[in-house]
Amino acid sequence: MIYLDYSATTPVNEEVLNSYIETTKKIIGNPNSLHKLGVEAKSLIDAATKQVANILRVKPSEIIYTSGASESNNTVIKGICLKYQNRGKHIITTHLEHSSIIEPLNYLKEQGFEVEYVELDKNGTIDLDDLKNKIRNDTILVTIASINSEIGIVQPIKEIAQIVKKYPKTYFHTDITQSIGKEKIDLTDVDLATLSAQKFYGMKGIGALIKKENIVIEPLIHGGKSTTSIRSGTPPTALIVSMAKALRLAYENLDQKEKHVKKLNQYLRTELEKNNITINSPKNAIPNILNVSILSIKPETILHALEEKNIYISTKTACSTNNSSDAVYALTKDKQKAKHSLRISLSYLTTKEEIEIFVKELIKIRNELSNLYAKKV
Repeated sequence: MIYLDYSATTPVNEEVLNSYIETTKKIIGNPNSLHKLGVEAKSLIDAATKQVANILRVKPSEIIYTSGASESNNTVIKGICLKYQNRGKHIITTHLEHSSIIEPLNYLKEQGFEVEYVELDKNGTIDLDDLKNKIRNDTILVTIASINSEIGIVQPIKEIAQIVKKYPKTYFHTDITQSIGKEKIDLTDVDLATLSAQKFYGMKGIGALIKKENIVIEPLIHGGKSTTSIRSGTPPTALIVSMAKALRLAYENLDQKEKHVKKLNQYLRTELEKNNITINSPKNAIPNILNVSILSIKPETILHALEEKNIYISTKTACSTNNSSDAVYALTKDKQKAKHSLRISLSYLTTKEEIEIFVKELIKIRNELSNLYAKKV
C-alpha cells in the first residue's frame, strides 16, 4: 500500500497505541472520582497535561480536551461569539478555512452575525493591510488557520496576532491542526488554538482547545465535572495520555523529518510539472501537502483508479461536502482547477520509491483515461 493522504488522518504510532492500551488496561478509575483509583487516573492526566503544556509553551490550565479539532473549532467560534455578542457581531476569516470553521460561521450568520473574508495575495497568504482595514471596534473574533489543509498555504500567525492584539475586545483563534509535527509554532500572542491528535500519529477521538486564562467562553457541552468547566464529560484518561505521547514524538527529530519531506515534495513537484500536471500549491506552501489538478478527468475517477493500484490520495479535505475545492478556487479563481483538484499529502514515513511508483501510475492513469475520453468525443 502507498498511503499519500496523511493530511486527512495519520496511522497511529506504535508507541502511542501501546501507551493507550496499557493505560486502558491498568487505569480503570474515573478521574472525577474521589477514591484511590480516581486519584490515580487524575494524576496521570495531570502529568500528561503538563507535558502537552511544556511542548506547546502554554499553561496546563489553558488546555481543554475535546473529541477533536471539529469540536474544538465549534467550541471556539460559538463559545466566543455567543459570550461576547454584546460587544459586536463582526467576525473575520478567510475562504481557506476548514469546514468545521466555515459551517459554524454559516450558522452564526443565520443568528445575525456578520462574517467578512480577508483578501489573499497570489500565493494565498492573507493581505495584512486588508486585515488592518477590515478589523473594527465591534470585531469580536478573527479566525485564520495556521496552515490550509488542502493546499498547504502557511499563514503569518505571529503578524496576524500582533494586529489583533491592538484591539483588546477582539480575540484571535487559529486552527493549528496541520501545523503540529510539521512546523514549530509560537502561540504567545494567540488567544485560542485548536488541534487533533489523529493528524500527528495519535488516536482518533481526542483533540484539544488552547484557551488563554483571561478568556471566558460559553461551553458547547454542558454537564458535570471534568478537567475544565468549558467541556463537560468523563475525561478519557487513555486518550489524553496517548495524545501527550504522540505530541512528544511528533517533535522528535523535527528538522530531519522536515528535510526528508521537503526533498520528496521537490521531486514530486518536478516530475508532475514535467508531465504537464497543473500544480495548485504555491512553492512556499508546507512541503507535506501538494495540490494538483488534472483538468480533463474527474478527480474521483483518478482517485478510484489509483485505489485499484493500492495507492491512496484525496480529492479535497476529507470533511468537505462540496463538489469542488473552495480553497483552490479562492487561490486560483479558476472553477475548473477547483473542480478537478487532487491532494497528495506526504509524511516523514513516505519513501522516495513510493513517490516514484505513484508518479508512474498517476501518469499512466491520466494518459489512459484521456485517450478513453478522446475516443468517446
